[in-house]
Amino acid sequence: MARPRTPLLSRERIVGAALALADAEGLAALSTRRLATELSVSGPSLYNHFATKDELLDAVVDSVMGEVDLSMFGPGADWRAALRDWARSYRAALAAHPNVVPVLAQGPGRRPNALRLADAVFGCLVEAGWPRGQATRIGALMRYFVTGSALGSFAAGFPEDATLYGEEYPHLGEAHRLAEHRRRIDEGAFETGLEALLDGLELRYARLAGEGRAPGAG
Repeated sequence: MARPRTPLLSRERIVGAALALADAEGLAALSTRRLATELSVSGPSLYNHFATKDELLDAVVDSVMGEVDLSMFGPGADWRAALRDWARSYRAALAAHPNVVPVLAQGPGRRPNALRLADAVFGCLVEAGWPRGQATRIGALMRYFVTGSALGSFAAGFPEDATLYGEEYPHLGEAHRLAEHRRRIDEGAFETGLEALLDGLELRYARLAGEGRAPGAG
């Protein structure tokens, strides 16, 4: 029998299968034995590509970060527009893989795509004239906001049982209808929060410019 032209396994194939498993059943389902079954290989063969489960998990999480668009952070980019477009792409990537968000929320660690993301955001802000300390805090703020928005659905958290609310919760008389409009409410909340954050940063930026600590906000 002729040998296959490409190896049976690759890091990319393993990561793809692991991410699909995590998406479908959660990170708790991700084990060497289960992944080997999904790939129709022996468990030990996975260790030729990943020495530990933690190394594999890092690669899976970082593959999600690789889905985030960073093209808006080119030289001379408008910092506000760049942050807005990046935040939307970031949230879309997390929304597509919600089960890995708790791990992503811990920070970039040694993950290359996550570090590239942090570098791009920080670099754009500093180039725009934000003091380095402020740029660091803004990067943290945006990560908190985006990952928080992807941890769960606000609208889906309210049961659709209208009898639950009654007189005890007089202001929640329509809460049973929130889940019905989950996507519109959650996306609207994200956009409202994003614009509010950017508006606040715009004011701070203008104040810094007035103090001679940043270039004009125009």
